Amino acid sequence: QVQLVESGGGLVQPGGSLRLSCAASGSIGIYAMGWYRQAPGKRRELVASVDSADNTNYADSVKGRFTISRDNAKKMVYLRMNSLKSEDTAVYYCHAKNLITRYGYWGQGTQVTVSS
Repeated sequence: QVQLVESGGGLVQPGGSLRLSCAASGSIGIYAMGWYRQAPGKRRELVASVDSADNTNYADSVKGRFTISRDNAKKMVYLRMNSLKSEDTAVYYCHAKNLITRYGYWGQGTQVTVSS
């Protein structure tokens, strides 16, 4: 089992940048890691993911603007968000999926608000 704690959210103007961090309570080497988001009245959606081999995947809406990365030694996952738009406003959640047991774990979420 792994516990996840997100940080780095906040209020930013359109065109601005933020970096979200996800701290894991244990080793993440055997986990596929991802960032999801949920806007009010909408379903939770995958934003970006990175597997144990550092292969990444992005939602079309964030390609070229967001970058996911992981540091297994520090037990951290990051989401760098550039050129933020109002439609990026959502609660962002970190997710970890154990590649052996297939169990998934969620963090508590961090709010990102893009507004002038």
